[in-house]
Amino acid sequence: MQVFTYPAEEYSEANIDKRDILKFIKWHRNTIVPELDKKKQYYLGEHDIIRRRRKKGAPNIRAVCNHAKDIADTASSYFMGNPITYNNTGDAKIEQLLEAFDAASIDDVDSDNALDLSIYGRCYDYVYVKKDETTLSAKNLEPGYTFIVYDDTIEQQPLYGVYYFPQTDTDTQKTRYLVSVLTTQYKYVFTAEEEGETASGPCENPEPHHMGDIPITEYKNNKDCIGDFEQQIGLIDAYNTLMSDRVNDKEQFIDALLILYGAQLGDEEEAAKAAKALRDLKLLELPLDAKAEYLTRSLDESGVEVLRKALKEDIYTFSHVPNLTDENFAANASGVAMGYKLLGLEMITKIKTRYYKQGLRRRIKLFCSFLGLKQIAIEAGSIVPVFSRSLPQNLLELAQIVASLKGAVGQRTLLQLLPFVEDPEKEIEEVAKENEEAVARQKAALGLDGNPLPDESEAGVDG
Repeated sequence: MQVFTYPAEEYSEANIDKRDILKFIKWHRNTIVPELDKKKQYYLGEHDIIRRRRKKGAPNIRAVCNHAKDIADTASSYFMGNPITYNNTGDAKIEQLLEAFDAASIDDVDSDNALDLSIYGRCYDYVYVKKDETTLSAKNLEPGYTFIVYDDTIEQQPLYGVYYFPQTDTDTQKTRYLVSVLTTQYKYVFTAEEEGETASGPCENPEPHHMGDIPITEYKNNKDCIGDFEQQIGLIDAYNTLMSDRVNDKEQFIDALLILYGAQLGDEEEAAKAAKALRDLKLLELPLDAKAEYLTRSLDESGVEVLRKALKEDIYTFSHVPNLTDENFAANASGVAMGYKLLGLEMITKIKTRYYKQGLRRRIKLFCSFLGLKQIAIEAGSIVPVFSRSLPQNLLELAQIVASLKGAVGQRTLLQLLPFVEDPEKEIEEVAKENEEAVARQKAALGLDGNPLPDESEAGVDG
């Protein structure tokens, strides 16, 4: 993993040189972006097999079996298929923070981030104040146009984030970048040409963003920022080649040579007419002692099928993402058996979760800092994000577990086990309210609420 660093003793967020930013952008475009583009192409189905060429006249079927997309979609859905929930270990209420998350469409941003993590091995989001408004918003940023610059100390603390947006001049057809540099306190914006360092000198016109920290957050898929299918691209290419050649062999089998024994179709012109008639009529008339047969080669379908299954198994085995269409994923498999089949996926998802929580702490800090400007005090360190897996759930089994653990485990913890409960605190309050209403109704029925029961005369009964 390549990291952009800058000397800590030379850094000042009030004096950032545009030439340093342009140097980082060129480094980013030349070293990191090509790798990111290749991963995105494989996710979109633009594999190397598409560019394969063969001799003129030879069949050239180029089959794309997009295991890359299947792996990325499965891994990201398992990781972020369910929205993140948040628990509060402090005294302050967090309802206003959750409302701010909803207003910023944080769940959509997390979903986009999860897919980028799976494809690129890294992702970025940007928290900002909407134009002419006082509410926060968040947006997923393209890794191909975003990076973070860290200091050169052992801690590698982030100094600033850079997001550059490409623009093409309709007159000159030259590409230029609208560059945004975001530090802890300021936002700088300037324009730079793709070719040549046209921008120089310090960044000007700093605009305070009042977020309390760098608004751009980087998330890692793992320590080395490796995508979920990145190391299986060679196996995917081999699978595409095998399947393409398999179909090409079928095409060549259909176009087999016809051999005539003891006869001929005539001279060159007559033979061409006879060959056309043979294709159209599917009929060939030969002398009594003559015969015809096709020259073909035998196809080892069993050997090809063994190789195909081996390649497919290796793709999913080494990516740790299971093939959910495999016959091993039967509907009647027990929860324990299913857990073992998903063990590899669970391991890489736990790594994703650990690194994603690091970015979430920064995001929560940004929101709490901004809400503090509105006199809304929320302790960022007391908020704990909770991840849940996107899997079919046995609700009866979960209900039995909750019932058996009642009294031994806290009610909030038990409610978190149920996938249809989004807010355990709200459910606890709702149950308490319903219980109070039920007790009140019972007291009223028994006359224990302080109001006398109606006597027979009041009820209209004659003596």
